[in-house]
Amino acid sequence: MTDYPKTTALMRRGAEFLGSKHAILCGAMSWVSERNLVSAISNAGGFGVIACGAMTPDLLDTEIAETKKRTERPFGVNLITMHPDLFDLIAVCERHAVSHVVLAGGIPPKGSVEAIKGGANPAKVICFAPTLALAKKLLRSGADALVIEGMEAGGHIGPVSTSVLAQEMLPELAEDHLIFVAGGIGRGQAIAGYLEMGAAGVQLGTRFACASESIAHPDFKKAFFRASARDAIASVQVDARLPVIPVRALKNKGTEEFTAKQREIAGTLDREEIAMAEAQLQVEHYWAGALRRAVIDGDVENGSLMAGQSVGMLKEEEPVAEIMAKLMRQSEEALTRR
Repeated sequence: MTDYPKTTALMRRGAEFLGSKHAILCGAMSWVSERNLVSAISNAGGFGVIACGAMTPDLLDTEIAETKKRTERPFGVNLITMHPDLFDLIAVCERHAVSHVVLAGGIPPKGSVEAIKGGANPAKVICFAPTLALAKKLLRSGADALVIEGMEAGGHIGPVSTSVLAQEMLPELAEDHLIFVAGGIGRGQAIAGYLEMGAAGVQLGTRFACASESIAHPDFKKAFFRASARDAIASVQVDARLPVIPVRALKNKGTEEFTAKQREIAGTLDREEIAMAEAQLQVEHYWAGALRRAVIDGDVENGSLMAGQSVGMLKEEEPVAEIMAKLMRQSEEALTRR
């Protein structure tokens, strides 16, 4: 018997796929989604995901090992497709028998999906799909599940809202495939709505960023508690030749510095001092450093405060287990009222 029968029934396919009690993934947030938060999410019945970001293979190896010490429940690892050591990172995941690998940041490079699924410890592959056409292509190419993430999300975002993506893609794909919905989800009532539309589950990031188990600096958390939805703005692209994916974060000096950083990198492209791939990698390294300044050092003025528009719903620090129970309870109440 479950405390949330209606929600659990709608989440069944997603939960079975993840190996978790609830089909609620924690979005991979660099510096935040590490051993402590990831294990707490999995221990609370959700599915934690380590944010590899710019980690080296050795650092990822340590992070996975430390997470395994803190939970016996399944968890995943999020890898950035443009990482220069992607295949070495995949090998680390295989060595640890990580059950699920999430590929983010672009179309998976040739052979990467096969490497994840075909090793000695095959893992499930989850990919991000910003359009219906790409979603179908990724599924044909071996993705076991997809995340469709709207522009309300924090961090790197696409141009379309969650509600529109869900309406466009769930009716086409959800019956035969596992589709998780992400972006702007802060309460269980929204989870209930997407489950009713056919989603196998959901992914939330911002809602967990300020959990008690999150190692984020107290000043980082306070900035989230003070913010409203309209404070979480998308970055501006300053040069069409440098296709930078927009990033949603709380407006501060750091967002202005990123605009200047783009101009600087575009200048090196103009002078043909670096290739486009290197330019894009420099952007990613910039974000990794800016995030660390905010999350770890507490520099909320100059660091990057990546946050989704659901940030306005965060008012206090809560344990992960309480957040999870609250989300499930809100979803169940919404479904019961229907």
